[in-house]
Amino acid sequence: MQSHDDGFVPPARQGKPRKRGMTAVIDYGPDGFGWTGERGVADLLDCAAEYIDFAKIYAMNALLLPKPVVQRIVKLYRDSGVNCYSGGILFEYAYQRNEIDRFSSHLCSIGFTSLEISENYITLNDNERLSFIERFQRLGLSVIYEFGRKNPEQPMRMEELEGLVTSLTNRGVDHIIVEQSEIDMAAKSAPDLLKALAAAPWFERILIEADPYRYPKQHVGLLQDFGPDVNLANIAPGQALRLEGLRRGIGRAVNYSILAE
Repeated sequence: MQSHDDGFVPPARQGKPRKRGMTAVIDYGPDGFGWTGERGVADLLDCAAEYIDFAKIYAMNALLLPKPVVQRIVKLYRDSGVNCYSGGILFEYAYQRNEIDRFSSHLCSIGFTSLEISENYITLNDNERLSFIERFQRLGLSVIYEFGRKNPEQPMRMEELEGLVTSLTNRGVDHIIVEQSEIDMAAKSAPDLLKALAAAPWFERILIEADPYRYPKQHVGLLQDFGPDVNLANIAPGQALRLEGLRRGIGRAVNYSILAE
């Protein structure tokens, strides 16, 4: 993406690659959140590639969409400097079927260089988790880990998350997503957890998962709670450019705070 060169631009943020203020979109495919087939992705990236750091191919779409289409979409992201990865549900599906080798071959044949490991519905012990990470890394696939359950029964424990961050960082996993349901439960039942999370020295490795259905109110709340440079995941493609504006104080939802500077 070409930037303006006449000096008349909003206040700059750190460019890519960056550690703070990262945005990870969730590519739903043809969907009400943004028609992101091949041509839709190309248009999105023409407008907003500078502001998108990651793109997750939603759930099982890497199987449901025609393979050549997924290959072209992944290449579009990659060529625009966006790290495109497969979603954790696809990993969990392969794990339950004991088909990790077929899963790995499928990812590589599509052109993925990253994948998400999650435990939304499965449970891995420490040895299994680290073994899978090393297995994928040997294939040239970097790992993004998602922490948390889709249906948590109690608030997350900071010591558990901190231990995972330390362990995974030591194994070359640089980014950990916190599942939206975990954030929702903490906000409702234990808000001090979110304050502790924001103050953690390893917070720059965390991406907070937002809820596309609650845009923009929830997203503005996350920016207020964690700061405009919070790393956010689960951003619908059609929300990515506007989110960048919100980070910079542009939009009714943030009362056009850019004008107060």
